[in-house]
Amino acid sequence: MSAGELFWDVVPYVTLAVFGVGTWWRHRYDKFGWTTRSSQLYEHRLLRIASPLFHFGILVVIVGHVIGLVIPQSWTDAVGMSEQVYHNQALVLGAIAGVATLTGALLLVYRRRTRGPVFMATTWNDKLMYAVLLAAIIAGLTTTVLGAGVVGEESNYRETVSPWFRSIWILQPRGDLMAQASLAFHIHVAIALALFALWPFTRLVHAFSAPVTYLFRPYIVYRSRDVARKDELVGSPPRRRGW
Repeated sequence: MSAGELFWDVVPYVTLAVFGVGTWWRHRYDKFGWTTRSSQLYEHRLLRIASPLFHFGILVVIVGHVIGLVIPQSWTDAVGMSEQVYHNQALVLGAIAGVATLTGALLLVYRRRTRGPVFMATTWNDKLMYAVLLAAIIAGLTTTVLGAGVVGEESNYRETVSPWFRSIWILQPRGDLMAQASLAFHIHVAIALALFALWPFTRLVHAFSAPVTYLFRPYIVYRSRDVARKDELVGSPPRRRGW
């Protein structure tokens, strides 16, 4: 077994361990830090453009990764989708989603660098996270272009990267398959592993916080102090809060 095969066999499990234990630790001992540390109050004009671009773009990117890594090539062949059709749609949708995600991320970084109050609220942890995140997005766009054969020879990652990815989850790692992939995919996956290892210790943990209870919370009553004082004088009973 070569050093490359050993790397792709072992490092994913180390990353998963750090990701899982780190997320548990953060939720157990740092619940007050489990937040995006929103800076919307400091600046909102750029945020209204950058945030939707990044978040909607990254959602499409995630769906594309799930389809490309989880669904075997034999399944798409069974439904009559040729390899050329698959790569064309992956190139078009992946490029659009990738460019939108990259544009949104660059605008978020630009906003943090050029808006004083936002920059003051930016930690070294945030800077490291943004650097790795941007590197992952750029590497992903590169593999999208190279994998589709737009530049250079076409590389079918569904014969190397995808089977390797699935083998990790069934505890039968095939590092030899990942070792056969091109250098661009090696770089992209290595950066992605680094990002997931950092994930629990950055603001990215907010991705696991779905505001489900918000749908069922009592409504908030806003009233002036004069109205509140008048109610106290009259002695009216408190109104029931809730839906």
